[in-house]
Amino acid sequence: MNLDLIHATQAYKEVIANLMQLYMYDFSVYIEMDVEEDGLFKAYAGLEDYWKDSVHKFPYLIRKEDKWVGFVLVQLLPSPQEHYSIAEFFVLQKYRRGGIGRTAAKRVFDLHKGQWLVHQRETNHPAQAFWRKVIHEYTKGRFLDRFEKGRRVQSFKN
Repeated sequence: MNLDLIHATQAYKEVIANLMQLYMYDFSVYIEMDVEEDGLFKAYAGLEDYWKDSVHKFPYLIRKEDKWVGFVLVQLLPSPQEHYSIAEFFVLQKYRRGGIGRTAAKRVFDLHKGQWLVHQRETNHPAQAFWRKVIHEYTKGRFLDRFEKGRRVQSFKN
C-alpha cells in the first residue's frame, strides 16, 4: 500500500492539531464533549508534550498519495511495567475500511518493539473490533484481550 507514516516533527504540530479537531468530532459520540464558543473543540490536553518528551511520546502523521489522512500518538508508559500504548489513533472517515489504519498500526508496532497495551472505551465497539482484528493479524493470535476499568485492553509483546 502506498502509505507514509511520518514521524511528526515540530513543523507538523499544527497539522496534528487541526486533524485532532476532526478526531474529537468523531470521538464526541463516545464521551461528553462539545465545541467551545468559537465553534472548535477545546485543544487536546498534552499535545504539546509530544514535542517536549521525545523519549516517551511519539507523534506520527499518516499520508496517502500526498494527502494527510490521519495521525497516531504513541506513548511509552512506566507502569505497571514499561509498555507502549496508542494514546490516540485517527483515520479520516473517507479513508477507513481500505487498509490504511491496519497498515499504519502495524508500522507503528514495528517501530516500537516491546510490551504493548492497546485500549478502547467500552462503548467504542468499532475501535474494539478494529484493534482486535489488527492485533490478531500482527501477533498471529498471540495476545491477551480483556475488560479492565471500563475499557477493553489488548496486550502483547513484539
